[in-house]
Amino acid sequence: MMKYLATAGMIAAYTMTSTPVFADGHVMTLRATANSNENDEDYDGLVVFKNYVEAASNGAIEVELFIGTQLCSTGAECLEGVSEGSIDIYISTSGGAAGIFPYVQVLDLPYLMADDRVAESVLQGDFVRTMRDMALETSDDTIRLMTIGNTGGWRNFANTQRTVQTPADMEGLKIRTVVADLPQELVRALGASPTPIPWPELFTSFQTGVVDGSKNGITDIMGMKFPDAGLQYVTLDGHAYMGALWWMNNETFLGMDEANRRVIVDGFYALQQATFASPKRKSIQAYEDFVAGGGELYVPTPEEKAMFAEAAAPVQDWFRANVDGGDQILDALIEAVDEVEADMEAAYAADLN
Repeated sequence: MMKYLATAGMIAAYTMTSTPVFADGHVMTLRATANSNENDEDYDGLVVFKNYVEAASNGAIEVELFIGTQLCSTGAECLEGVSEGSIDIYISTSGGAAGIFPYVQVLDLPYLMADDRVAESVLQGDFVRTMRDMALETSDDTIRLMTIGNTGGWRNFANTQRTVQTPADMEGLKIRTVVADLPQELVRALGASPTPIPWPELFTSFQTGVVDGSKNGITDIMGMKFPDAGLQYVTLDGHAYMGALWWMNNETFLGMDEANRRVIVDGFYALQQATFASPKRKSIQAYEDFVAGGGELYVPTPEEKAMFAEAAAPVQDWFRANVDGGDQILDALIEAVDEVEADMEAAYAADLN
């Protein structure tokens, strides 16, 4: 009962401090889409966003959810919809947006952010605003980056053949990647062979030996039942944070009054927090199920992880040389990580004594 009263009080506080978009009571409807399903972190985030925005705007803004491919089916198609205004809100991975915004692949650069605490702090700061400004310029002010959340935890290397403890163990493995250049460069740098395979074909590709491994989060591995296809070895190297880029039609956003733009910004903050939390909770059971099914988890030692980071370092040079805006966005990310790590060390100094 107390929890219900607290929740009701929060919603009442939102509604009392907001104003409708239109004085005549007209309701604005936002069309939001995610090319996923209702078991996904993206859906969890959208439900939180919808609930917050509709309550905090006192019903002046409604959010209509389209989960799956009802409105669009590829990153390029969906982002075109956002640019034109037929879609108001869309979530993409970095790979899904790289064709239009190549510099977002900075999120796929390996071993730059050490853990959730670092990544979540970085993604709540000026780094995201830098990327937003770049995306607005690229899209002629039509597509606005609202926030970056998470969609599946961290990417780890997984395979059907053997335990991978160091980069030397990667040699000879055929690792599935998306078509984008950056993940292929990473796999090559570690001594394996990149093999682009469409996601729906990956299960069969493991079974038939077309590929030996992939770079995925545990919830995706278990959700797609890859252990049934022979995927039995996961190395928890955490080489890349699985960022989720949340886009919005810029004209729609700027067309609102300031009070409701604030509602939308706060709604995306709530969404971001939900997507930060959801993979952590879901991964617990996923890891337990993986091990119970005979799977092996290997945690690299700090020395072994340093070996992976050293082997992958040339990928940063490749990114700077081959990606438009690569220098600017990578410098922004490195600066943000340095600032967050310094703040964390100061916090440890204060909290551990």
